[in-house]
Amino acid sequence: MGIIVQKFGGTSVRNIHARRRAVQWIEQAVDQGNQPVVVVSAIGRAGDPYATDTLLSLVTEFESQSQQENDLLAASGEVISAVVLATMLRSAGLPAAAFTGGQTGIITDENFGDARILEVDPGAVRESLQRGVIPVVAGFQGVTRQGAVATLGRGGSDTTAVALGAALEADRVEIYTDVDGIKTADPQIVPEARTIARLDYDEAFQLASLGARVIHPRAVELARQFQMALAIRSTFEDLPGTLVGNHDSYSDDWGRRRTECSVTSITQLNGLALFDVKQPAAMRPGWLSDLFQELGQASVSVDLINLFPHQGYFCVREPLTASTESVLDRLQVPYQRFANRSKVSVIGTAIQGLPGIVGSMMAALAEAGVEVLQSADSHLTVSLVVHSKSANAAVTVLHHHFGLDHV
Repeated sequence: MGIIVQKFGGTSVRNIHARRRAVQWIEQAVDQGNQPVVVVSAIGRAGDPYATDTLLSLVTEFESQSQQENDLLAASGEVISAVVLATMLRSAGLPAAAFTGGQTGIITDENFGDARILEVDPGAVRESLQRGVIPVVAGFQGVTRQGAVATLGRGGSDTTAVALGAALEADRVEIYTDVDGIKTADPQIVPEARTIARLDYDEAFQLASLGARVIHPRAVELARQFQMALAIRSTFEDLPGTLVGNHDSYSDDWGRRRTECSVTSITQLNGLALFDVKQPAAMRPGWLSDLFQELGQASVSVDLINLFPHQGYFCVREPLTASTESVLDRLQVPYQRFANRSKVSVIGTAIQGLPGIVGSMMAALAEAGVEVLQSADSHLTVSLVVHSKSANAAVTVLHHHFGLDHV
């Protein structure tokens, strides 16, 4: 019997109807001769009684908050979810038991709120499987070596599932969500966006990092590291979904890249601020090095960096604007800040070295009246900064330009 890890997100356990559908997927796995290990997120989304943000809202008005205690509070949402689903499985005739992250053997560092997994000892989960009992694991959490509960950051249940799958040497990890896989664009922006049948790990990681919210990038990173096959599927529809693994469908039998497969998806990331910084008259030539070191020490992550000897451009998430300005003011670096910026990215494993990609993008956007403010590229992506008001139009234009709305 093969072990498979089945992860159900917040919308997949949001109400009794969704949870019954999750039970059906688990029953199907058993009927097919598999040993399922279930990982769950907290029930629902912000506003729902047991959602993570709802639980944290109980203490946000108080200045005496402790991040360590916040983790203890937040982790209880997944524990509730695990107990509820385990109870439902037993009612359906399937032996099941709920586990916290700590009981599952997930050990983390002490970076409360965004902890990293250090190791996984799945002995208790293996013992449960040997007894024929389905483990239902509370995602998003582990414990430090001192026994304190620590959460894994947004999307942490995906990371739990992949880490547990790797430790158990599972056949695959299945991520169940409210969409039927990773799309060629956000379907709320591009209704004709298609589900991508197969993705390489690198493409999936870039998609997750650049705005596709179906799976967390840290989970894809772990899957690539351990060569763990991922299947991203809809909880509510019986559709194939997206398979993530070592796929190279962008090349022919001789390894030559096919230009018609050069672009996989278009993503959008909103809520950015663009900074234009200039060298102060009294600062030494290494001023940019000093600036970025100071930003790093202030926990400011920068993006889309373009540097010149006496000037630089970069973007930050809008919540980090105040911290960024504080560093710039302290170093007396002249700057201009431009709010309401978005990053639109074209992603594809075969982009590197293909002539005409950027030129055709710029031409299509210019014809549509979309102004490009900044750009950056890698071997997998071309990212553009645009006015947020133009971001949806840019995604739609590029999706059509690269033929992603056609099968």
